[in-house]
Amino acid sequence: MNVNTLILGAGAAGLMCAAHAGADTLVIDHAKSPGEKIRISGGGRCNFTNLGIQPERFLSENPHFAKSTLSRYTQWDFLDLVERHGIAWHEKTLGQLFCDGKATQIVDMLLAEMAPAQLWLRTEVGEVSHDGTRFRVVLTREGRNTTVSAQILVLATGGLSIPKMGATGLAYRIASQFGHGLIDTRAGLVPFTFSGAPLDPLKALAGVAAPARVICETAAFDEALLFTHRGLSGPAVLQISSYWSEGQSITLNLDPEDKLAAALRVAREDEPRRDPATILSRHLPQRLVAQMMSGGSQTKVRQLSDSQIEEISDRFRRWKVTPSGTEGYRTAEVTLGGIDTAGLSSKTMESRHQPGLFAIGEAVDVTGWLGGYNFQWAWSSGWAAGQEISARH
Repeated sequence: MNVNTLILGAGAAGLMCAAHAGADTLVIDHAKSPGEKIRISGGGRCNFTNLGIQPERFLSENPHFAKSTLSRYTQWDFLDLVERHGIAWHEKTLGQLFCDGKATQIVDMLLAEMAPAQLWLRTEVGEVSHDGTRFRVVLTREGRNTTVSAQILVLATGGLSIPKMGATGLAYRIASQFGHGLIDTRAGLVPFTFSGAPLDPLKALAGVAAPARVICETAAFDEALLFTHRGLSGPAVLQISSYWSEGQSITLNLDPEDKLAAALRVAREDEPRRDPATILSRHLPQRLVAQMMSGGSQTKVRQLSDSQIEEISDRFRRWKVTPSGTEGYRTAEVTLGGIDTAGLSSKTMESRHQPGLFAIGEAVDVTGWLGGYNFQWAWSSGWAAGQEISARH
């Protein structure tokens, strides 16, 4: 079977690429339905992009690589596409855009856009080669092997996150075969785990959530923090996990707006007979306050000196903990690392080693923040590759 373009992966990037790659395109995926990650994202409503997209909010060995692609196909371009398909949307916190309805609306939109490309599901990839003129890819579909010959081959099979959805390292293997370097991969946007004594105070707070600033050596994020039976989760933790390295400690600031010391000083004058914990519980969950204040004396607010108030404030603002690890790819939203961008064109996503080979989406060493950033990278990189492929027809 001969096609112009063979796209491996019917996820966000692959479908977007197919929508722009022109005629004679075949998209294949081993899943039973396309866009599985789109379907489950955002609680089933798909956080499809973010109003605050900027290159500085993406991690890569080459922090400049994503600039061209993100600037040529922006969040506004994708939003225009969404609106042209009549999909209602709303903005949540921090510029995050969601469907009013179901995430499957985004999948249906992309499927409509990619017509008349063919889509083969439940299809496995076998041997991949290049004969000097065209790619030859052995596919297994419905128990039968088919060799597809293609002028263009696009790697859009994602990373290693959420293996229960079928995530594999296929794109890495094929890229390596054609001379591409790989940046070490690890789980990103993932909860932290703790073990031994450091876990005990966190486990005691399982289920408690609070606004926080979570800080590591190179980044800080202000969002919700969630204590779990295994450690820490919540948006602020997921964000910082992408910047964290094994063995590093992180600092939890449970008073990011610096309200607690002032509240205690006011209460010292206005409610002198109150317990400090009572005052603090007006600003933070009671269980959290009880845990942080445990072991202290039964002092009333009126008895607190300025230095004691500062000590209490520091306790909440500078809680240093050291994760033993993360939940790993099992629950990670993204994979950090991947195909080294040094081997790709930042304008077209084409290989510098093998003409006609493209790599897009999560398979590439570009990882965005939580909140629609990684979908935008999929849309932008898929569009860039599709535009180049279409121009060659």
